[in-house]
Amino acid sequence: MNKLARAMKGLENALAATSFAEEGEFDTARSIMKEDRRVLLAVRRGQADRKTFRYAVNTCKRIGAHLDILYISPSGEMDPILEECLIEAKTEGIDYTLDRKCGCLKQEIIDYVNAKKGILFAVTPSSDTMDAACKGKGGRLSEAWRNLRCPLVVVADGV
Repeated sequence: MNKLARAMKGLENALAATSFAEEGEFDTARSIMKEDRRVLLAVRRGQADRKTFRYAVNTCKRIGAHLDILYISPSGEMDPILEECLIEAKTEGIDYTLDRKCGCLKQEIIDYVNAKKGILFAVTPSSDTMDAACKGKGGRLSEAWRNLRCPLVVVADGV
């Protein structure tokens, strides 16, 4: 979709949301406007933590965005902390999608952001092992990482 088409779609959404808001249908107006606003939370099995999750959820609440969760796990098993966080998100009314992958966290983030529209930024926990499954990718991956199409927020561990 080119820039003009995206701008036209944005204008159409804004006008539709305005019409619903004028009629008192505020929830419908909000849902139309947040259609393309997404925050990506990318975590690897064993590295999910509440601090990073809370950061992503609170940001989604503030800006009215959808939460996309990219979960990297070679075995496909769900991290117990992430399961608890998903229940919490549901009770707080946060719309989310969970996409399970295996492999290199960096490459999966890059591929996800390139494939999906409306990703405002990606959130990931701080980790020395972010490159653990990225062996052999070399300079090509590093260049792609520098050209990520959205900001990357790395939530550092507490002191």
